[in-house]
Amino acid sequence: MADAVKLTFLGGLGDIGRNCAVLETGGRMVILDCGQMFADETQPGVDSIIPDFSFIAENADRIEACVVTHVHEDHIGGLPYLFDMVPALDGIDIYGSAFTLSLVRHKLAEKNLQRRANFVPVVDHEKRRIGPFDCEFLPVTHSTPMGLISAFTTPQGIILHSSDFKLDHTPVDGRTTDLARIGALSQDPGIRLLLADSTNADSPGMSSSEMEVGGVLRQVFDEHRDQRIIIGAFASHIHRVQQIADAALEQGRTIVTLGRSMKRNVALARDHGLLHIPDSRIVDIDAADDLDPLKTCIISTGSQGEHRSALTLMATGDSRWVTIGPTDTVVFSSHPIPGNEAAVARVRSGLARQGATIVHSGQVDVHTTGHGKRQELLALHSVAHPELFIPVHGEFEHLIAHAELAYDRGMSHDNVLVATDGDQILLDDEGVTKVGRVSGAYVFMDGSAGPLDGGVLDERLRLGQGGFVSVSAEVDVGAGQVAFGPVVASRGWAAGDERFDLETGAATEAREAMEKALANGADLADVERAARRAVGGYVNKVTGRRPVIVPVIRASRR
Repeated sequence: MADAVKLTFLGGLGDIGRNCAVLETGGRMVILDCGQMFADETQPGVDSIIPDFSFIAENADRIEACVVTHVHEDHIGGLPYLFDMVPALDGIDIYGSAFTLSLVRHKLAEKNLQRRANFVPVVDHEKRRIGPFDCEFLPVTHSTPMGLISAFTTPQGIILHSSDFKLDHTPVDGRTTDLARIGALSQDPGIRLLLADSTNADSPGMSSSEMEVGGVLRQVFDEHRDQRIIIGAFASHIHRVQQIADAALEQGRTIVTLGRSMKRNVALARDHGLLHIPDSRIVDIDAADDLDPLKTCIISTGSQGEHRSALTLMATGDSRWVTIGPTDTVVFSSHPIPGNEAAVARVRSGLARQGATIVHSGQVDVHTTGHGKRQELLALHSVAHPELFIPVHGEFEHLIAHAELAYDRGMSHDNVLVATDGDQILLDDEGVTKVGRVSGAYVFMDGSAGPLDGGVLDERLRLGQGGFVSVSAEVDVGAGQVAFGPVVASRGWAAGDERFDLETGAATEAREAMEKALANGADLADVERAARRAVGGYVNKVTGRRPVIVPVIRASRR
């Protein structure tokens, strides 16, 4: 009987983001990816949403290494938080392609954590002993360079992790997904367990090639050759940046990068030979004023409508660098990520109000997905021919659709397991089974303030929706009297005469409740609760709103 392998999923199963799993055998562990999610409008003030690292912290002495598949934030963005929150991980190895590790190193350096890890670059088809596993790295096509499929040789056979995956026979860099090697592994020794990207499992057909987008971009440049062209794109999509640059260079335009991550990623990609733009044809944004606007192409961050991003600042007229007008064409070379649709629409609308011509993927094909659709996933399954399968990376509906695809191919329901964040899966001689749960909770990070609990977020939402009402008073508990107040003040609740009347009414209700509580021998905490209940009831009765009630009741010093 071979040793079992345990897989613990900490994120990425049931949502797009926070991809993180731990592979374990013989008491030794390897982390596979460590990503983050970004907050939406229901999570005000949250900078990042990361996995709950409690399981890793509890087992830090057994963690051998971390494998990172590619540079997207949902796969590497959690690493600075991990090293900051789990000091015992000091000195572990991080494996990935050279380009991926350059981004990881930069992210860790921003928090002065780069010395906490050893960076081990790997190349296509390289084999490494990583902790208790032998791992072979295979090239995969995605919307960022140098992504890696990982084939872990374990006591239970090969576990193949597809990473973010698509089939593109004409990728910009010529680096195709290595189906041939996957096929060879499926023949000898066989693939025991497949973990595969589910993002587009419910989308029929095939994704289009990135090269097709290049042709559309050239058309857009031709049609708007008499305007300044500003293109919003993902800073990590180096292949897209290359195609934008090629179209701009053909028209004799100078390329300008805008946005911190765009500038950084373009520089790193050029250093690694992954992006080819002559030095004479690319400048920093602070030099753009000296250029003919109609002979420039600005490649900018903010295509997802992120707060304070470069495109958002342009749309609100607050950009330090770019003033939008009728001689501008703004191209959104991306699809809105689910949840970002409203933010993207607001940015487009703001740019259009200032006179810009807007071009987006709903009009022409200026974007293609980096995730394989149903026919591509069928091809992967057919080539890998796994004995067992767990769909990963996607909303829950995507995981279910991917499981259905496996059933349609003839896989037994006993050999397909749909897991969610927090599930622990045992791979043994009998197959795969759920054997336990750890926390799969969201951890909300707010800058240097650290993790937030749900109560804080609920308060922030209520503040945003209903404002707040404060109640201040002093009481003499011994004498059973209200010594001062209560004084009621509010913000974001009401305005003008209505506000004065409501605050006066709330103060009256609060005083009556406090006097009654004191007459019944209440202590200071009881008086505060009475004030809160009275004001809350009054607010709800009179306005139907739910502002945050903040009572500040002190003991009198008289």
